Amino acid sequence: MNPLVEKLSRRDVVTDVEQAVLAELLDPPRAVAAGEDIVKNHSRPDHSTLLLSGLAARYVYLADGGRQITEIGVPGDFMDLHSLLMKQMDHGVLALTEVTVAGAPHGKLRAITEDHPHLTRLLWLDTIIDAAIHRQWLAAMGRRNGLGRFAHLIAELYLRLETVGLARDHVLELPLSQPVLGDALGLSAVHVNRLVAEMRASGMLKWTHPRVEILDWDRLVEVAEFDPTYLRLRKEAV
Repeated sequence: MNPLVEKLSRRDVVTDVEQAVLAELLDPPRAVAAGEDIVKNHSRPDHSTLLLSGLAARYVYLADGGRQITEIGVPGDFMDLHSLLMKQMDHGVLALTEVTVAGAPHGKLRAITEDHPHLTRLLWLDTIIDAAIHRQWLAAMGRRNGLGRFAHLIAELYLRLETVGLARDHVLELPLSQPVLGDALGLSAVHVNRLVAEMRASGMLKWTHPRVEILDWDRLVEVAEFDPTYLRLRKEAV
């Protein structure tokens, strides 16, 4: 539960009562192996899934077998909180690494919306930030070059992991293969390999898989045109 509480607490105060409600919300944790679906496309889940450890992804498959990753999930993220209202999934959720997840039954989530309005707004904010991340990824895919897309992804993941205590001092663990990164960036694995080499040569990053050390944050932000406003990291009442 800690990653979710840490993330929500970064945005507003989470009271002791609300933390207790969140603790009672979840089913027992379960492990999912890397490469397995956490939530299947077109399924109708009766619970939403919270990512407790590891990395996951929302994805869409195309008719030719191509895969587009539309967001990478980090611990503390509800991967399908929207399924409470959407009912049927229009995409899948995949474990990129071995992960631990816990289900939040939709009945309990509906009870929160009726009994705990402030906590409801915090969870609503979480889905709004999801949408903001999708907007930034869309802008990157449509208008940034490959280096800009990659730099933006690294900057975003660093701040999201830092928010839940899993990155600091501009160092993060990113145990993802180049084909997976390519699926997130809309690039080939070969292109991703070239971009990693370019970032190393420029002095922006030191990349010793899976450890990524950001050597020049200001340069990374400049190349990415990265504005963290969309991550809503300032603590403000909701």
